[in-house]
Amino acid sequence: MSNPTPTGYILGISRGHNAGACLLKDGKIVFSIEEERLTRAKYDGGPYACMMRVKEYTDKLDYIFISHTQSLESTAGKVDYMGENVYTGLARKMGLIERKNVDLHNHPQVIDLSHQHHKIHAACAFYRSGFTDAVALVVDGAGSVKTANFGTDPVHLWEVETIIDCAYPAKFKTLYKHSGCREPIINNVNYNESSEHLGEEGTHVSIKTGHAGITKTYEAVTEYTGFQSIEAGKTMGLFPYGEPNDKIPKLFTKIGALPISDRNVIIPRYPNGAMVNSEFFEELNELPNNGEDPTTLKSRRDLAYAVQTETQDMVLDLIIKSAELSGKKQVVLSGGYALNCVANYYYLDKLKEEGIELFVEPISNDGGTAIGVALWGYYEVSQSEEKLNGRDIYLGFEYSYSDNDIVKIAKQYGALVEDATDDLAIELMTNKNIVACFQGRSENGPRALGNRSLMFDPTFKDGKDFVNLIKRREYFRPFAGSILAEDVHEWFDLRGMEDSPHMMYAVSCKEGVEEKIPSIIHVDGSCRIQTVSEEDNPLYYRIIKAFKEKTGVPIIFNTSFNLGGEPLVETLEDSLWTLQQSDIQYLYLPEYGKMLTVPNLTVI
Repeated sequence: MSNPTPTGYILGISRGHNAGACLLKDGKIVFSIEEERLTRAKYDGGPYACMMRVKEYTDKLDYIFISHTQSLESTAGKVDYMGENVYTGLARKMGLIERKNVDLHNHPQVIDLSHQHHKIHAACAFYRSGFTDAVALVVDGAGSVKTANFGTDPVHLWEVETIIDCAYPAKFKTLYKHSGCREPIINNVNYNESSEHLGEEGTHVSIKTGHAGITKTYEAVTEYTGFQSIEAGKTMGLFPYGEPNDKIPKLFTKIGALPISDRNVIIPRYPNGAMVNSEFFEELNELPNNGEDPTTLKSRRDLAYAVQTETQDMVLDLIIKSAELSGKKQVVLSGGYALNCVANYYYLDKLKEEGIELFVEPISNDGGTAIGVALWGYYEVSQSEEKLNGRDIYLGFEYSYSDNDIVKIAKQYGALVEDATDDLAIELMTNKNIVACFQGRSENGPRALGNRSLMFDPTFKDGKDFVNLIKRREYFRPFAGSILAEDVHEWFDLRGMEDSPHMMYAVSCKEGVEEKIPSIIHVDGSCRIQTVSEEDNPLYYRIIKAFKEKTGVPIIFNTSFNLGGEPLVETLEDSLWTLQQSDIQYLYLPEYGKMLTVPNLTVI
């Protein structure tokens, strides 16, 4: 193992949806945060607030690495009068770049890796997996774009699925790349492409099609169901309400080993989505009546079932293909599709037969690219081969409040502050009250894991409907359970996994469990489980253990601390504002032994 070169502070910046920033000190994460947590705007794409939070480190930063799907020159825009792109301009104003040196691409501190979007996804997953070497599969909506000519007019191509060979310190070699475009291509292009433009030696299998990729197909069905394309998790929640339907056309066909969408069914609209060609098929031509919820229609439910079952089979094939192409049995999965916890559970038994060990990156959406680009930069600069412990996901800012701070902030929202213990929080939950939990550093990524969570009693029969109503979520959306790690195997089938600390799997419950915790069991008998150990989250573990002592159930109903369509809360102020706008009254601060009771506002 080589001795790492000291690197000091490295800042990773990601742009696009789920923009964010990650700050490293000698390879250790100081913090990682998504822009939406600071601006309170869901999927916020410009990391300006994040960069301003880095301002106190401006005299310490040694490198800035930037991630996106396109280069800064083409997408960042220009600052008036100066001719700089907005990121260079902001970096200069913050003192990160000398005033006379504003050329981003030639400045030694600032490195643009925007054209390497899928490799950045791979880097995040690989470094956090604990594997010494592995192969990465990235299944994304629309990654980096490049232009190709198929005739007279240029065609824009977006990376869709990519297989990348990974090794320390910073070796990422493309083995396979599938690119999609809007335009129909008469003959799908399949050839060995030079990797020189990727900064590599050799060639990789390159496939270019005029068909939608796996994730884009999922997004098309999501839009057809009545949601934004980026809200694919809602389609995942709806799928168990559907069933196999012979009248629904197959979404995919295969050309050789390549799964491609049928353009008669799914019409690509890169980069922002795809659409279901519903008019072409009688079964899909059903329109909701005025005021009718599209998710109640059989066509929507059955199509959600179809897209879930077909896409997970396609991804499974690609996981196995990744192992075959690389000769490696350790695979890391990233990209937006990796958040599909139903599919992740589906792979487990199948991969056992192949002898493949799978790591699914918990921050696999674009929110993880700030981490990926920062870590890639660190290992490239330092040449360290020391493995990173990627289990920790509580990577937000450090917050500290005195008793006076808590009282002062609470007063702004008319909240009552009282001393409290876990027993009070549990008493409230068992009396059908939702209790918000705010503690420590916020979770990175889309899952609430006990630091920014809403807690409830999972034993209430109608708990799911009750909490969905309070949170202003759709009726079919499932909830998660947080369980003591030592008890999980008595309640759930993890298919060979020791634990599930990041809530990345929708697992099957053991016989008789559904009757005990009905509010967190989905209609298909599954539950999105987070295993909690004392080491990973001592205060949350303590609460669940106390709940078990009172009820005999080692599980707490856990959902994200937000209302429908909003980001997770970040600060104490965010928490109190959210409660004020809802019918949730109780905010528990286990670090400080305080319970805040918030009067709700009547929202007209």
